[in-house]
Amino acid sequence: MTSAWVILPTYNERENLETVVALTRAALASCDPPVAGTVLVVDDGSPDGTGEIADELAAEHDDVRVLHRTRKGGLGGAYLAGFAAALDAGADFVLEMDADLSHDPADLPRLIAAARQGADVVLGSRYVDGGGVEGWSLHRQLISRAGGRYAAAVLGLRVRDLTGGFKCFRASALRALDPDLVRSRGYAFQVELTFHAARAGLEIAEVPIVFRERVHGRSKMSPAIAFEALWKVPLLRVRALDPTPERPTAGAAR
Repeated sequence: MTSAWVILPTYNERENLETVVALTRAALASCDPPVAGTVLVVDDGSPDGTGEIADELAAEHDDVRVLHRTRKGGLGGAYLAGFAAALDAGADFVLEMDADLSHDPADLPRLIAAARQGADVVLGSRYVDGGGVEGWSLHRQLISRAGGRYAAAVLGLRVRDLTGGFKCFRASALRALDPDLVRSRGYAFQVELTFHAARAGLEIAEVPIVFRERVHGRSKMSPAIAFEALWKVPLLRVRALDPTPERPTAGAAR
């Protein structure tokens, strides 16, 4: 049976974790054709006890696993560690999704279906027909759209939602990407990952999703994270045009 792993990076998500894990398990169980689903919680040493709740869920359910990291190491590092664990376990599809219920787990079967139909990377997109955002001010929506268009224009990509974090990868696609090329640890990680997938010639598809503002907990977005994304986009372009081989980054997960 086809194996699908959903990676949930967490930091202080105790109010959301039980719900998002339950909904994710149900969504994976609803896939047609069926998949052998696994939920992997990657917790960065949450001080609110999220990791302990994850351990309880893993003890209760065979399809839930936990990867503990000792400190808050950034979104990108958490996903790279989760990707490596999923690939080592033989996953056919690996998905990334926010743990705060901003992404609807019910959309997981549609992302997996698009990958089954041939796409190497499937993006859950807010900005294609049928997609959208709920709970954001008009100002925040405009900033998000402008940021995505800026990144796509600078990098030469025909992608409508370059900054989103709801994605499905074929295992072969992840293996084709060199994790040492992914330098960002914040939200710019999402832009980098899609950019390198396009550079590798992988087929990218977008599936409409509705993003909803979190109800519980605090957003991890900050001005510093937004600024990182702003200056790293042109740097990505410059590196892509530089024929000099890049030197590996110490500590990158494999």
